[in-house]
Amino acid sequence: MTLPCTQRDGLPHAVFLRRLAGARSATSGDARLGNGAFLALRLVDRLGPGRGAAHADVFRYQHAATERACRELPGDCTETSHLTGVVRAAADAFQEHDARIVVPALFAYAHYLENELRLEEALDVLASLLCVADERLGQPDALAAHLRVGRVNRKLNRFAEADAAYNIAGELATTVADIHGAFLSRVGRAISVQARGNLAAAEQSLREIAAEAQGVEEREIQAHAEHALGTTLLFRGQIADAIVHVWRGFELYEDDASRVRALGDLGAMLLTVGEVTAAERALVEVVRRGSGMQDVVSNAVVELMHCASFRGDRLGFERWRAACETRIPTMPPNILADFYLKSGIGQARFGRFRRAARLLEQAIEVAGKAGMHELVFRSERIRDGLRDCQPGGCSVLTAAAEPGESCESVREVSTSLAQLGE
Repeated sequence: MTLPCTQRDGLPHAVFLRRLAGARSATSGDARLGNGAFLALRLVDRLGPGRGAAHADVFRYQHAATERACRELPGDCTETSHLTGVVRAAADAFQEHDARIVVPALFAYAHYLENELRLEEALDVLASLLCVADERLGQPDALAAHLRVGRVNRKLNRFAEADAAYNIAGELATTVADIHGAFLSRVGRAISVQARGNLAAAEQSLREIAAEAQGVEEREIQAHAEHALGTTLLFRGQIADAIVHVWRGFELYEDDASRVRALGDLGAMLLTVGEVTAAERALVEVVRRGSGMQDVVSNAVVELMHCASFRGDRLGFERWRAACETRIPTMPPNILADFYLKSGIGQARFGRFRRAARLLEQAIEVAGKAGMHELVFRSERIRDGLRDCQPGGCSVLTAAAEPGESCESVREVSTSLAQLGE
């Protein structure tokens, strides 16, 4: 049912020590947080089964040392609060002989790390949760953990691992007749199919899920399915239909985080059909509302840079480009490659063709390493076309990067967005 501890090769929680190794100094805030996370999770490991007779004394000593380390962490940092909570919950769990007590704190910490795009670290925390609680973990928590493992692996483009986690979640949901959990497993697998490039199969699955969810009044599932269907249709070139479905998902969502993610996708889609004002309105809302959602905000900032270059706003382009560069260390490969591509397009629009070529080379390199073949081809096509560009005109950008025309259904969404802003 759960992922065994033995799947974590080498030194447990070494992923957190990479922060220490990559920090400017061993006393920097990030280095201390990485070390604190390592110590906190090593303490959590002590809650696992099969400990010896001297285990109580060892735990108390290790707990005292970890508490001292946590007191030295930056006091104004959200991660410090999470680590302090994990250590406190671990002590309570040891005292009560019930490892399940630490599960909520580990869930919260993993969620924080995922939102901060520390995806490898989030996976490590989830593996600790599944390992320590083991068979004692209740079905709802086990289901939630495997769904989260699937989502984080999907964000890392590890689709086989994501599918395995979603399949386990689906089996758990079926065992306890959890309709909602079973739907979430199906949505996750459909999005993995989409990410692999089988768009027809993904579209069919998501349409089926949306219809079934509507039939049993599973509003949240319907929202997720509509949203994912929209992104699938975008990849199939059906941009107007994509926008309508993502907007439908936005209207169905009831939690702020999902609504912000939908707005981010809407902003990018609206730009592709020339609805620049509406796109910027949606994207600015994402930046304003998306506190703690690093991936969504990073995407929005990249798209706002792209909007500015399309409008010929050189000052705005440079302002958003600078904002993007401050976020580079936390960008996953897909966002980083997109940033280099759209930054290159912007430089070309302003006649800086050499800079554009260098940035497009970076986009190709990052996308190639991440297996993002479509983005590689698109970047290569634009890079190769720059040779024929002249200041004031560049046909390759018109063919590959300029927005198309809007239609009535899209304009209706734009009008609704204007009312939302008001």
